[in-house]
Amino acid sequence: EPTSGVLLDPACGSGGMFIQSGDFVNQTGMNANSTMTFYGQEKVDYNAKLCLMNMAVHGLTGIIKSGDEANTFYHDAHHLAGQCDYVMANPPFNVDKVRAEECQSAGRLPFGMPSVNQKKKEVSNANYLWISYFYSYLNDRGRAGFVMASSATDSQSKDVDIREKLIKTGHVDVMVSVGNNFFYTKSLPCSLWFFDKGKAVELQDKVLFIDARNYYTVVDRTLNEWTEWQLKNLNAIVWLYRGEVEKYQDLLAAYHTALGSDDPFAEQVQNLLDQEKALQEEKKEAVKDLPKKEKKNVEAAFDEKLAKLTDILTVAKDADWLYSKFGDGVYADIPGLCKIATIDEIEEKNWSLTPGAYVGVAPEEDDGVDFTARMKEIHQELLTLQAESNELMDTIVKDMEAMGLWL
Repeated sequence: EPTSGVLLDPACGSGGMFIQSGDFVNQTGMNANSTMTFYGQEKVDYNAKLCLMNMAVHGLTGIIKSGDEANTFYHDAHHLAGQCDYVMANPPFNVDKVRAEECQSAGRLPFGMPSVNQKKKEVSNANYLWISYFYSYLNDRGRAGFVMASSATDSQSKDVDIREKLIKTGHVDVMVSVGNNFFYTKSLPCSLWFFDKGKAVELQDKVLFIDARNYYTVVDRTLNEWTEWQLKNLNAIVWLYRGEVEKYQDLLAAYHTALGSDDPFAEQVQNLLDQEKALQEEKKEAVKDLPKKEKKNVEAAFDEKLAKLTDILTVAKDADWLYSKFGDGVYADIPGLCKIATIDEIEEKNWSLTPGAYVGVAPEEDDGVDFTARMKEIHQELLTLQAESNELMDTIVKDMEAMGLWL
């Protein structure tokens, strides 16, 4: 939640973090170019040019360095160690063959070096170099948010020592597990790490863990995403952890506005489900005895109505998902979703930062569907489709016979 100050992305690529941050600031009524200063490092020149163009298109300006001097493993190109209000990044995961001596001399390693192959004098996995750098760039009230390989949350060897020192600072704020297929080009899961050097005193010995691997929307076979409302719901958990109840209540109000009703969310979900079922029944009756050409037009009209109803129902379900867990704004540990753990609890788990190790498993929920009744509905739908298929095949055979093509 950037507001003003210096924001650094030391692996900025085409500038996505800057664009999202700018949009966030502008939506709060401030001007991002006036309140924020954007710095980026990107070793690939072409990507850096894309970043500058992307920012320009979105009305943003920034200072982006590229080439060898912008290789973050070996250079603090903007001399920003200890100076940043915000650090955000999606760095490359599991980079190997990083020259250890150059990393050591470049500094920004407050918790020491990760494991080094002494023969080759190389760091074989750079994940904890990135993590250390992100922390080292923050000023005394700075926040960092970054994407990281899931394996880094409980990797062993010297990573454990670094992770222990990091956790003991009290600045690890929130850890989020993300499921598969959230990247366009890779299917691997990942984790989101958040540091906050300005944490409230009462939270300094605590970390919020969120396991969001089962909370997402399927886009297609190879891609998942969080919808706008799902993102807000995940934010809401963090707000309650931080005691920012007003933000949570504003979100509930936004849900009521979007749904156009102040009725309880569970009631709205049920009403919309009833409407959906009634509309589907109405559609079946309406097209039952119609000729094919006319049937398609009538079905299309009903499908449009059903699509609009589904959109509203999705929002209502997200609202009910949130309210059923946290009510009017009281944080609670939810099995399978979130838990606030103390540093003592984390030590008991050998300094693991894997959310699943803390939140546990959610109890199975009754989806309210009558299995026998639903199987009868599916069977009837199958019989209808088979009848339509047979009718269509008869028509094709007759047409081909008429053209002399059927033997």
